[in-house]
Amino acid sequence: MKDGLGVLVMAYGTPADRDEIEPYYTHIRHGRPPTKELLDQLKGRYEAIGGCSPLNRITREEARLLEEELNRRNLGNSLRRGDPEPGHGGCRVYVGMKHCSPFIADVVGEMASEGIARCVGIVLAPHYSSMSVAVYIREAMEAAALHGLAEPSFVRQWHLQDPFLDALEERLRATLGRYSEGEKERLKIVFSAHSLPLRIVAQGDPYPEQLLETSRALAARIGWEDWQFGWQSAGRTAEPWLGPDILQVLDDLGAQGYRAVLSCPIGFVSDHLEVLYDLDIEAAGQAGRLGMHFERTTSLNTDHRLIEALASAVEEALRGDALS
Repeated sequence: MKDGLGVLVMAYGTPADRDEIEPYYTHIRHGRPPTKELLDQLKGRYEAIGGCSPLNRITREEARLLEEELNRRNLGNSLRRGDPEPGHGGCRVYVGMKHCSPFIADVVGEMASEGIARCVGIVLAPHYSSMSVAVYIREAMEAAALHGLAEPSFVRQWHLQDPFLDALEERLRATLGRYSEGEKERLKIVFSAHSLPLRIVAQGDPYPEQLLETSRALAARIGWEDWQFGWQSAGRTAEPWLGPDILQVLDDLGAQGYRAVLSCPIGFVSDHLEVLYDLDIEAAGQAGRLGMHFERTTSLNTDHRLIEALASAVEEALRGDALS
């Protein structure tokens, strides 16, 4: 793999089984173990979705497909730094997790030991924030410096990649087909993403606006004007988080006379707890109690258009770097 291109796919990670739930959340909480009450609640949520989240498995498969696509495009050979002519090496995709093994720093060390000459990193989150994507980038940069790996390039956002929007548009249209014509007359599409602390707004963070850019693009594609944005899965901290929460949105829509809601979680690309529990169980349950028909667009997971979007974003980062 010497002289080759290494692509570091970064994701949040999830517990592999019930025994990993406590150390996983201890890591998220910067070494503070969750209380017994919180731990029992978390274990109950994982049990409700079948015992564990499929996120790690899906992430590995996404990385495998991305490697195939990047090598099909011959990126490892044709885009070497300072060498526009075909070289040697090919491309290998690595997976690094933020909160579980294999950790980002360890994977960067593996890349260095295998002689990766050039590295580009991409996070499986389409929208940039200083409190999400930037943290992954910082961890990878620090590890690269520690292990003597050449400074990586990074994809910072890919929320308007056409294949990404194509896949979501198709899902929106398919999900709309589950409602009767009468329901469509008073149907609200609610786009959503993981909430972050409200202080990012004062800091000029682009995260909220990028999410609205994706929402507007999708609404325009399907010609649907009756939509709004809702936040979900806020952390359990004392400080305020971005809102309104999707459960509050459902309450408000019920009070306004809506009887149909289509949930499209554009901030998440794979099935995991925040989708399978927070939306499919918690939000769907609340909508049912309010007498509303609730449906969710299926996750992208290993959809070929997601893989194309990731590959195109990596290619653009490499080309931009080569021209700089």
